[in-house]
Amino acid sequence: MKGAWTLTSKLVVTGITFLVVALASTGLTLWVSWHLEGGAAAVNEAGRLRMLTYRLASTVEHGDREGARRIVHTFDGILDLLGEGDPGRPLFVPWSRASSGSFQAIRTHWALLRTGWLEPSAPATGQLQADADAFVGEVDAFVAAIEQELARWTSVLHGFQFLMMMLALATTIVLLYTAHLLVLDPLIRLRTAVASLRDGDLGARLEVDRRDEFGELAEGFNDMAGHLQALYDSLEQRVREKTATLEAQRRRLADLYEVSAFAARATQIDELAQGFARRMRRITGAQAAAVRWSDEGNSRYVLLASDNLPADMAREEACVETGSCLCGQPRQDASARIIPIHPGPSAPLGHCARHGYSGLVSVPIRLHDQALGEIDLFFTETPDPAGTDRELLEALAGHLAGAMEGLRAGALEREAAVAQERTLLASELHDSIAQSLAFLKIQVQLLRSALQQGDRAALERVAGELDTGVRETYSDVRELLMHFRTRTSSEDIAPALETTLAKFEHQTGLRTQLRVDGRGVALPPDVQVQVLHIVQEALSNVRKHAGAREVQVEVTSSPHWRFEVRDDGRGFAAAEARPDETHVGLRIMKERAQRIGAEVRVHSHPGHGCSVVLELRPGGTAGAVDRHEEATA
Repeated sequence: MKGAWTLTSKLVVTGITFLVVALASTGLTLWVSWHLEGGAAAVNEAGRLRMLTYRLASTVEHGDREGARRIVHTFDGILDLLGEGDPGRPLFVPWSRASSGSFQAIRTHWALLRTGWLEPSAPATGQLQADADAFVGEVDAFVAAIEQELARWTSVLHGFQFLMMMLALATTIVLLYTAHLLVLDPLIRLRTAVASLRDGDLGARLEVDRRDEFGELAEGFNDMAGHLQALYDSLEQRVREKTATLEAQRRRLADLYEVSAFAARATQIDELAQGFARRMRRITGAQAAAVRWSDEGNSRYVLLASDNLPADMAREEACVETGSCLCGQPRQDASARIIPIHPGPSAPLGHCARHGYSGLVSVPIRLHDQALGEIDLFFTETPDPAGTDRELLEALAGHLAGAMEGLRAGALEREAAVAQERTLLASELHDSIAQSLAFLKIQVQLLRSALQQGDRAALERVAGELDTGVRETYSDVRELLMHFRTRTSSEDIAPALETTLAKFEHQTGLRTQLRVDGRGVALPPDVQVQVLHIVQEALSNVRKHAGAREVQVEVTSSPHWRFEVRDDGRGFAAAEARPDETHVGLRIMKERAQRIGAEVRVHSHPGHGCSVVLELRPGGTAGAVDRHEEATA
């Protein structure tokens, strides 16, 4: 049972053994039963010999020769059948010494009776009866011998049956014991070990005393239990290590969040650099920190901010030539690195060693794969940051680069906005007040000429022109102030148009009328401002040149925005108007319309008023504004 055989081999061998024994027992029982059945048939045939003997004697006594011959023939056939047997029935005599002797005596006696009974002179009746009784006695002796042999085979059969019953009982016991040894006992031991393991006994093991499948299972269980015990023994240490790792990651995330939040709040470069240097020193535990910025050619590094850096060192390293010291890496070689500081005459500049620093961590500040500067962290002990800390430093440096670029972009944006407003203001001044001042300058020259000539009529005329020019200039100034103070609504331009028309009506005394049709998508605020300026410029031209009594403004928002300013003034030949003549407002309106991707058309004929139409092309407004802003930047 504990040999090297597998469980399958053991079960197969046991099963085959019991199968062979069962087949042999069954075959032997069938063989004995077959012999008993053949002997019983032989007894029946022998019993027929007694009956045929008395019939033959009776037939011979009555002188029926033909009937006697038929009976004799049947008698001979039965003797031959008993002598030879018939396996098909089955029928055969269970031969023994007694049965063989009796059968031979029957054959000998039959030969004598057959000859005497078939002769013409048959024996007397008394003799026939005596001979028949004697022959039947021999037949009875033969039958008794067969029955005795059958009784012996029956005893043998009963013995076989008893042995089979004992064999079945023994087989059951052996099978149960074998199953217990091969299957149940290993399973019980395995279940007991599993229960011990479940209850916390990690030292539970199974004895490996066999090389079958249960032996392999026991080895696997022992390996598993040993691995679990090893894991449990080191679990506390693993938990501490994992907790420390999670805490470190939490600190890194907190540091990243803090620096990101600070970079988002900072509004000045000096504030950003100084705050970043202070936080970098606290996060890394360095004794000092410096933020250096490189020029475009990477020829020098300027000290932008520092924290806890000695004053003389900050003063002496305010601007470091690239490659002249440990700080200030060439752009092509810029990478995060740890630099040990060795005191001695060979040390560059010697500032770090003089102040007791023994190690330096230099982290480049990159943006879009371009080195913009570096962060220098000074340690009194040689630093050895792990890979994750190096990644953290590079991420923080990336935040600083992004924030600096954001401040620079914001400054450029504000500068571009101021430049754009100045350009617009200059355009307005040039196209309105500058022309009026040029006209006044000419009138002043005419005034001087009239004074020199003493021409009083000319003086009166020039003075009138000057008065008119001053009033127009004053009106232009007020109109410009009104334009720049007008605000639009982020949802609807109609209120701003109503305010503009009300001011125009108050200044000029002309009647105005506003009509708005449709409910289209609201215009962006920057587009509304340009539209409002174009409408105001059209109204200014009406005030200056039209001589009108009434002004109508019609607004259509669907399918696209359309604005029309129409007056009933004197009109002009629009096809003949040139930008350098008095109608300079038309050029201003077209320039504004171009900024928002719109189109301005002027319809006018002398004596029939003027109509200024502004149409915004669908889908072109936002793109035109973006292109204009890019061009301005």
